[in-house]
Amino acid sequence: MPTENQLARIVMDEAFEIHRELGPGLFECVYEAVLQRRLTAHNLHVERQVIVPITYKDMVFDEGFRVDLYVEGKVVVELKSLEELQPVHKKQLLTYIRLLNCKLGLLVNFGAPYLKDGFKRVVNGLEEG
Repeated sequence: MPTENQLARIVMDEAFEIHRELGPGLFECVYEAVLQRRLTAHNLHVERQVIVPITYKDMVFDEGFRVDLYVEGKVVVELKSLEELQPVHKKQLLTYIRLLNCKLGLLVNFGAPYLKDGFKRVVNGLEEG
């Protein structure tokens, strides 16, 4: 099974290809569907719109949070299609990976003119490499 960093490389490579072919400006859900298909072509298990449960005082809530893509139960991929990312987007992803007990999350903004400017890596105890 691939490591988190290996999965991140595959996600990034596929996202770059999609951005090059489709360009910026489409709805987030389009990029989500296409990226999921491209990742499953690599024989990866990819879930869309996964509920992130929240526990508060012994109560569990399924409302509110959904991650766009959850790759191999290891990497959370949050997609945007905005002119520019805001600090809150990175905080949102960090919350998701903490709640899911993941070590790595990727924030991908397909709205960026150059996708390299639209990538953010968010770690939660993962060794770089």
